[in-house]
Amino acid sequence: MKSLNLTTQRQAVYDVVRRANDHPTAAEVMNRLVEQGYNFAYGTVYNSLRYLTEKEMIRELKLGESASRYDAKLDDHQHILCEVCGRVDEVMTRVPDDWSNAVAKETGYDVHHAHVVFGGVCPACQSKK
Repeated sequence: MKSLNLTTQRQAVYDVVRRANDHPTAAEVMNRLVEQGYNFAYGTVYNSLRYLTEKEMIRELKLGESASRYDAKLDDHQHILCEVCGRVDEVMTRVPDDWSNAVAKETGYDVHHAHVVFGGVCPACQSKK
């Protein structure tokens, strides 16, 4: 494992992301820290998120939105994004091996991993129709 320097601030940020079920943005992480009584500068939160991502303790998700989201669940899984409210959920269905093989054949790449983002309308938004 990479050498870690988990300051109080980094540990607090990590704990927020680890406990979250909704893949929070940096602003949402900041708000949750404030709710817990922390008073960190925005730069500290952003730098902590970058550090934790570089140390592979969390994953940065760029899901086509303006703001990145963060996920502490590092096992192989995909995501689905509600096109109405922006909710993000995890999809545990594996990407089929034949997809990776087809991509490798098409591009010439040696494919190591895949991250698929599905788009749709979540159940809550469907019920509002």
